[in-house]
Amino acid sequence: MADVTHMRIDELDRVEGFLEGKGFKFHRARAELGVTSFGMSIIDMPPETTDYPEHDHSTEGPGNPPADQLGQEEVYIALHGSADVEVDGHPYPLDADHIIRVGPTARRKILPGPDGIRLLAISGVPGQAYDPGSTRRSHGHPRA
Repeated sequence: MADVTHMRIDELDRVEGFLEGKGFKFHRARAELGVTSFGMSIIDMPPETTDYPEHDHSTEGPGNPPADQLGQEEVYIALHGSADVEVDGHPYPLDADHIIRVGPTARRKILPGPDGIRLLAISGVPGQAYDPGSTRRSHGHPRA
């Protein structure tokens, strides 16, 4: 049998409580698909919200992820919809024609467009092997 996992995104396990009541859905893509070499989540964001927290992965503090995520870089890919990703105050479009990588020290905030966005977030620490059995967390929630 082929080494493959195929699922509908809406069937992936969701992190409960992620910006609860604000229209966000945080799907545990890495764990559900059995990915072992990098972190991966799918996040559905409602149109034109500003509720997604501005954060970086270089320090602990308000809005930032916990210490076990320090040093993480992230790649965001729009699966549908659009957003601006503000990085250190500069907006970058994220849509079907654009992809973005954000380093650990850069402050980022995702601002969905008029149709909202479903985005794929891929994460890891540069130069460090990924450990799917670790207690590392993704976007402030159990490793997705």
